[in-house]
Amino acid sequence: MADTLARLQQVIAARRSADPQASYVAQLYQRGVPVIARKLGEEAVETVVAALAGSPDDLTAEAADLLFHLLVLLDARGVALGSVLAELGRREGVSGIAEKAGRSA
Repeated sequence: MADTLARLQQVIAARRSADPQASYVAQLYQRGVPVIARKLGEEAVETVVAALAGSPDDLTAEAADLLFHLLVLLDARGVALGSVLAELGRREGVSGIAEKAGRSA
């Protein structure tokens, strides 16, 4: 599972400087982080709508779009997927309530 995300992250990195007429990732990069972030927000909303009113297949497709756009945004901001996975690992076994309470404001 993480292998698929790691491979996708590599594809995104390879395509960020491609010809925008041939690559959706390059189009997003050309438009900048604010557009990438807005696109992630759109995908998040579509995922929520699919969860509430769509079929399991709809939710699966929207969740895939959401993960893809999250990886694009992470890459655009220089955040490695490994860093996110390490943070999740750090939180493993910690109550969500306790973890949230321990964050600095």
